[in-house]
Amino acid sequence: MELNGTRTIAAPRELVWAKLNDPETLKACIPGCEELTGSPGEGFEATVKQKVGPVKATFKGAVTLEDVNAPESYRIVGEGKGGVAGFAKGAADVTLAEVPEGTELTYAVEAKVGGKLAQLGSRIVGGFAAKMADQFFETFKNQVEDGAPRAQDPVT
Repeated sequence: MELNGTRTIAAPRELVWAKLNDPETLKACIPGCEELTGSPGEGFEATVKQKVGPVKATFKGAVTLEDVNAPESYRIVGEGKGGVAGFAKGAADVTLAEVPEGTELTYAVEAKVGGKLAQLGSRIVGGFAAKMADQFFETFKNQVEDGAPRAQDPVT
C-alpha cells in the first residue's frame, strides 16, 4: 500500500528538520506511541499500541534513517512486530522544501502488513494506515508551529 501527502508548515526548514530528528517530538506525534528511544544516527526503538479493526496489538519495532541529506530529505525505514496480530513494515521518503509560507514537507509511504492484520483486508488496513499518516503529519505540523518563532508585526 502506498500513501502520499504534503503539509505546509509555518516554520523555517532547519527547525522542521531538527524536529523530524527529535525523539521527543516524534514520540508525541506517533499515534499510540508509548516509548521511543534512540537517536537519528543509531536508529530508534519504539513501542506502539494500536487497534486496527477488531485486532489490538502492541508493536515493538526499530526505525532507521537512510539517505540522509540534511536539511532536505531522508528515508525512514521501520518494522514492527505485534505478536499474533502480525507485523507491519514500511518506509517513507520525506522531503523538505523552502516555500514563502515556511517549509513544505512531502512524504511518500510504502507499507506492508502480515498475519492477522493482513486478513482484515486492504480497505480496513489501508484506511487505518492513511488515518495514522494523516494524524502523524498533522500533529507534527502543530508541534513544530507551536514552537516556531513568529515573525514580528511590522512597526508602522
